[in-house]
Amino acid sequence: MVIKRGTGSNSTSADTSSNPFGDVGKMIAGFKLPGVDMEAIVEARRKDLEALVAANKAAYDSMVTMGAKQAEMFKAAMQSIQESGKNATDPGKQADLARKACEKALQDMKELAEMARQSHAEAAAHITERANEHMAEIKKMMTPKTGK
Repeated sequence: MVIKRGTGSNSTSADTSSNPFGDVGKMIAGFKLPGVDMEAIVEARRKDLEALVAANKAAYDSMVTMGAKQAEMFKAAMQSIQESGKNATDPGKQADLARKACEKALQDMKELAEMARQSHAEAAAHITERANEHMAEIKKMMTPKTGK
């Protein structure tokens, strides 16, 4: 006995995998209301989602970069601790190593703070750009159409 799989109602799942709102968008665009451009509304919401995806991608990429940088910093700190253990007999050298470790920690914190600031600015830029586009779309929809 042979059982066939992948046929039936699941056959259109490949079409909607890249656009989870494809069928809903077509359905909404099919509604005809006087003076309302449903296709423009659907397109505007699609652009909203794209802006959110871009902002989230920027935040995720930054989080991955910051995690890698923190791991690198931790590794360098552990190597520094090992080096200071080797030279623990000289009090002058201990003080110098402690001072250098504090300076390095401050430098690393500044670098991480700058990375976080840049990440937030990038994500906010995506959202701000889309908000500006959205306002322009609303103005365009509100402008009365002149007849020919």
